[in-house]
Amino acid sequence: MGSDGGVSPWEAGGAGVLRLPSGRLVRGRGLRRGPGTSGPDPTYGLYLLGGPPPAVPWEARWIRWPDFRLPADPDAAADALTEAWRRAATGRVEVACGGGRGRTGTALACLAVLDGVPAEEAVAYVRRHYHRRAVETPWQARYVRRFGAVGGQRP
Repeated sequence: MGSDGGVSPWEAGGAGVLRLPSGRLVRGRGLRRGPGTSGPDPTYGLYLLGGPPPAVPWEARWIRWPDFRLPADPDAAADALTEAWRRAATGRVEVACGGGRGRTGTALACLAVLDGVPAEEAVAYVRRHYHRRAVETPWQARYVRRFGAVGGQRP
């Protein structure tokens, strides 16, 4: 627990931790590499996979999102991303896919848009602050730009 009685945040600069402009910290990772992280467990996980994720002991949500593709249900994805962004204000949110770059990078870029980064700059922001090869396909980058136009209004 943090000193204010809430959950302590991720460690800034920790493996896979992205600091959004508001100061929110979100951890991205690849599930194929196993846990591979030290420190506390997430309080909430958003899993972007073609099939159901493995069970975890924390609250989690699954978005059907096949590798190298886009979410099967864009409205559900926008809702899940908004929920993850809100939860990151007070908890340890983890966003993960198989490899931790394409789908995870795309989702992190959408969280950056929700946090105030212009949609046209969100992919570059995530590549600069999370992983240089995040957001792997042109259609994933286009999804982020459109997310800014359609679903990216800050709640």
